[in-house]
Amino acid sequence: MSEKTNQNQKNQNVPALPGRPGGAAHLRGQVVKPKDFKGTLKRLWSYFGKERKLLTTVFFFILIDSAIVLSAPFLIGKAVDAMSLEKRVDFGLLHVVIVTLLIAYLASAILNFSQGWLMSGVAQRIVKRLRSHLFQKLQKLPVSFFDSRTHGELMSRLTNDIDNVSNTISQSTTQLMSGSIIILGSLVMMIVLSPILTLASLVTVPLVFLLTKSIAKKTRVLFRNQQKELGMLNGHIEETISGLEVVKAFNHEEKAIAEFEEINTRLRNVGTKAQIAAGFLMPIMNVINNFGFTILAVVGGYLAVENMITIGVIASFITYSRQFVRPLNDLANIFNILQSGIAGAERVFEILDGEEEPADRRDAISLENPNGVVEFKNVSFGYRNDVPILKNVSFKSEAGSSTALIGPTGAGKTTIVNLLTRFYDVTEGEILIDGRDIREYTRESLRKCFGIVLQDTYLFSGTIMENIKYGNPNATNEEVYAAARMANADLFINRLPKRYDTVLSENGGNLSHGQRQLLAIARVILSQPSLLILDEATSSIDTRTELHIQDALANVMKGRTSFIIAHRLNTIRDADTIMVIQNGEIAEKGNHDELMTQEGVYHQMISNQFKSLQQVENF
Repeated sequence: MSEKTNQNQKNQNVPALPGRPGGAAHLRGQVVKPKDFKGTLKRLWSYFGKERKLLTTVFFFILIDSAIVLSAPFLIGKAVDAMSLEKRVDFGLLHVVIVTLLIAYLASAILNFSQGWLMSGVAQRIVKRLRSHLFQKLQKLPVSFFDSRTHGELMSRLTNDIDNVSNTISQSTTQLMSGSIIILGSLVMMIVLSPILTLASLVTVPLVFLLTKSIAKKTRVLFRNQQKELGMLNGHIEETISGLEVVKAFNHEEKAIAEFEEINTRLRNVGTKAQIAAGFLMPIMNVINNFGFTILAVVGGYLAVENMITIGVIASFITYSRQFVRPLNDLANIFNILQSGIAGAERVFEILDGEEEPADRRDAISLENPNGVVEFKNVSFGYRNDVPILKNVSFKSEAGSSTALIGPTGAGKTTIVNLLTRFYDVTEGEILIDGRDIREYTRESLRKCFGIVLQDTYLFSGTIMENIKYGNPNATNEEVYAAARMANADLFINRLPKRYDTVLSENGGNLSHGQRQLLAIARVILSQPSLLILDEATSSIDTRTELHIQDALANVMKGRTSFIIAHRLNTIRDADTIMVIQNGEIAEKGNHDELMTQEGVYHQMISNQFKSLQQVENF
């Protein structure tokens, strides 16, 4: 199975090949039920950490602000009573009340600004930690995790879902704290002013509670599905843009648009349902509130007529009643924001809870300067337990030898090198380097010993110098120049206007495929690995360029155990050992002359190549 096949499975919404994880069905499954709301909220709270001291300060500001807000209706009531005296208006009291209210409202504005400023910083720092943990987690996840997910869907979790969490923290935290205090404080003041009016105003509270609970239960599922579909849409966009040349080459523009419209329609539908469900809340709450105020007006009027309360008390009570109900409305609205934020947090925590690459053994040792003796002993492996890819494979490559792996696509060639570098671990058997099971070495030291050039190489945004130094960040510029000359990359680099300081676009899009491959080879040369893996390393380079780098590769391979996956005869014929892989087993093994003498599968493959070349020459 070629590396290109693996990459296509990662980057396209197509069913996975047999035996490989992933596929569109996995990605497009619907959420059966929402995750644990309380558990996610509790886990998110653990990220506050050191910010809890600032939260205490914010809470102190909220407490003072709430006291001001709660005192205002009481003062307003006193002012109303001061103007409703039978003989005269108490202007002295009015003056005191008005000045006090002005000072209180100014202080409230300052406190509100301080709360918002502090909470913005708290939210951004918490989200920074969460985003860092998520990105660090992605570096620790096994290759199999990425085989079953699109890049765009993962990007959505790093951006959209994290942003939803940020909005929830910055907008909801202070409102939840202040709303809770205002509700409790207003209730106490209402009881103090008039227990009878308090009972009348509480008639609508059960209706508000039941309404909020029923709508929140539905919106939680809808918002989670909305985030899932948004991730799907991002994945499709990322794949289509990355593979735009392929899309155009096969005239699949209309198909890509149709797939986009399908996902976009699903996103619109679930988004519309979520917004409609959330939008029902406020209008119905307003109806309930107006009904409650009607009850207060009737009961309050009756009590005033009976001289049981004053007009000022009614004025204060109505304001307290609004303050009591308004936070309930706000909390209901905040709960909708929470649904979206918690849905995003759940998706982030799903990644954080993903199973990482198996940890190194406690007694694992570092692999330093290995001789390079590689042995497979009865190795079996399958990406799925029910579909084996390798079946009882055994062979030994001596130190400094070269081993070529050939065979049809999907035979298991790339799987062998994936196991050797521990991108996956064997299902059965063991792989030895210098007589030790590779699981006895630390994974980091093992991979440092390998230099890998894949069929589809990847270059990062940055200069050519930075990309070559990726193989050895501590290398000097002279060492970089030497590596580029050995890979024959120096010729085209020096023709560029800025030479080694030329800035590459994403994945080296401003270079040809062959030039990108030459830089990848130079990067491996600079890292000076003990073992080499060349997975169709020259397949994307024209024949003339390939001839130029054959000698360079031969020099690099000297003294290094090398594994070569290739189909071209001139790439594999000089290998010390050639293994023909078929159906996960070694069908034939030997050098070029021995295998040609056997006139088996290898002989047939080479003969077919010669026939094709002869047809070209005759043409």
